[in-house]
Amino acid sequence: MDSIKMKKILTEKLEQPGRNIRYNREKDQLRVENADTKKGIEVSLPSVVGKWNEKKDEAIAETVYYINEALAVMGKETVVEEAEKQIFPVIRSTSFPDESSEGVPFVFDEHTAETRIYYAVDLGKTYRMIDEQFLEKQSWTKEQVREIAMFNVRSLKTEMKKDEVAGNVFYFLNSNDGYDASRILNESFLKEMSSKMEGEMTIAVPHQDVLIIGDMRNETGYDVLAQMAMSFFAAGHVPITALSFLYEEGELEPVFILGKNKRKDEGDSKK
Repeated sequence: MDSIKMKKILTEKLEQPGRNIRYNREKDQLRVENADTKKGIEVSLPSVVGKWNEKKDEAIAETVYYINEALAVMGKETVVEEAEKQIFPVIRSTSFPDESSEGVPFVFDEHTAETRIYYAVDLGKTYRMIDEQFLEKQSWTKEQVREIAMFNVRSLKTEMKKDEVAGNVFYFLNSNDGYDASRILNESFLKEMSSKMEGEMTIAVPHQDVLIIGDMRNETGYDVLAQMAMSFFAAGHVPITALSFLYEEGELEPVFILGKNKRKDEGDSKK
């Protein structure tokens, strides 16, 4: 499978009246947009090919579903019935756009040198990122949105799968509710996990639908963690960062792994 074949497959599955599909050769991306509103979404073909190598047709089905759901809500008026239950934080990389395609600034907070906290209204199968225009329309303040979002993220389930590799323990949270990475903002959950650690606690959020907590009991664990985070990062629909973090006394510090040695970034890092 290569990008050209994947472009043909996705185009056939996504073509329908009222849509435009364009291929950007330079970026190797496929853009699918509403022909009337011109709002759309870009998909990295190499990323989908990478997922296909692991999951075959399931990867194509997931990509088509993701695009269809995203296009279904674009350009529609978002109805917020229960704001106190619908607002959640979403973690994104610092390279994520800070404004909408219409040029309206998103509402976000800084998190670490690698990540930012954006806010979204949950719409069931998808969600709408909160921008300043939407904030004004709903008569909300940024402080209200932040407070509600942080309260709601604490209500999300935190059931994790456990695996042991080379004497190190890894915990995986993968509920596919769109907020798996957001659990990194649940401080009480992180403190609870910290109490279980025998070694150093690490956290990784390679993409939005997974959170990995590692109990690093030997140096090999850091190599395993680096490979694991990179693999998840490459496979995610919404990649965040392949870098992992040490969790110490409520603080997150980036970890750079070289061979079997770990190096902590000595620069500033935020909660």
